[in-house]
Amino acid sequence: MSELMIPLTIVSFLCTIFFIFWRPHVNEAIPATVGAIVVFISGSVSFRDLLTITETIGGAAVTIIATIVMAIVLESFGFFHWTAENLAVKSKGSGIRLFWYTNLLCFLMTLFVNNDGSILITTPILLLLLQKLGLKKHEKIPYLLSGALIATASSAPIGVSNIVNLIALKIVNMDLYMHTAMMFVPATLGLVLLALLLYAYFHRALPRQLSTSRLTLTSKYSHPLKGDTSPIPREKRTKFMGYLLLFVFAVRASLFIASYIHFPVPAMAVIGSLCLLGWRWAYLKISPADMLKKTPWHILVFAFSMYVIIYGLHNIGLTQWLIHYFQPIVSGSLTQASVMMGILVSILSNLFNNHPALMVGTLTLTNMGLDPLTLKIAYLASVIGSDVGSLLLPIGTLATLLWMHILKKGKVNISWGEYLKVTSVVIPITVLFTLIVLAYWVSWLF
Repeated sequence: MSELMIPLTIVSFLCTIFFIFWRPHVNEAIPATVGAIVVFISGSVSFRDLLTITETIGGAAVTIIATIVMAIVLESFGFFHWTAENLAVKSKGSGIRLFWYTNLLCFLMTLFVNNDGSILITTPILLLLLQKLGLKKHEKIPYLLSGALIATASSAPIGVSNIVNLIALKIVNMDLYMHTAMMFVPATLGLVLLALLLYAYFHRALPRQLSTSRLTLTSKYSHPLKGDTSPIPREKRTKFMGYLLLFVFAVRASLFIASYIHFPVPAMAVIGSLCLLGWRWAYLKISPADMLKKTPWHILVFAFSMYVIIYGLHNIGLTQWLIHYFQPIVSGSLTQASVMMGILVSILSNLFNNHPALMVGTLTLTNMGLDPLTLKIAYLASVIGSDVGSLLLPIGTLATLLWMHILKKGKVNISWGEYLKVTSVVIPITVLFTLIVLAYWVSWLF
């Protein structure tokens, strides 16, 4: 078996990635699980390694599932459709104003939920809204494409918006508070630049006037309590949604407070989700039992299985090979460490998907013997490469693959060529800018 260990591990990784790219609509946990089983049987990952992996991803998995539960509860309250209604109202018939509100919506959804969840929530809403506005395909693309890029890239500023970010935080022994202190300003400035670049690119294609006559925005809605169909004024609904949004914001803020006072972040995330579930139960009379069916538990299986495969690659020498070539480069100045590590993970993400790319990059960094500050800079640069640099090609992130699949179901096909025309212009500039700002920001901060 030892002779087959290396080829089996490499082939398992390549086949898993190929299948996910080839069939993005198939539950990604299935090929990942098969690959992980083959890697374990090959002997490149031991039972002790499985225990280490479980400990590493456990907290991240609990946090991200608790966050997704919150998103499902918000959907029960009709929050997302209410948001879409207000998006149309706030645009006041202006296509340019709608562009900025669309990007703001996608940014906030990622901050409140996560990047995959944001894509799954916002894309159907935007498809429905743009269809009702009667826009043609070339007029829809600026909103859909910019929204998807902003939604996915918005997982960079805070670690809780992406499960792979949370896993990597655990590996480098960095708390959520420190991650945000170092990362929020550079990553947010990068997002602002990305939005401006997208606006400059799409400016001529944006419709100046929107026909809102086809929109049926009701001033009243039915109360969801069983047996009660009494209409409730939109003003009251808006006030309720405001309270709901304030509560969700408080829960998200509590995660950073918990990190700062060294209270377990996963526990705080669970407490927040349970409170929101209790609120829904009291208000809508919906039992929390539906969460067992609606929660995407396969995300846990996918994250665990992918990490098993990456750990197998680590054990057969991949990270040692990367260390040999990149340690001299990363060990230079902080700017050099930031730029080179960010570019490396960007390239790996577009070749193999950002989940394994960031895991490989993080495992490589922790074995380089870097000083603590350089390690943190290089790790944060890896996150930028994974969350933003990966957007150059559609295969760079699972979120983008899901987005393209949703668009096809919505009968809006965006080809690789149309996608690359935009990303080849905006993504390299954004990544390089963000990496340089990161190095200078952290140098000034410390």
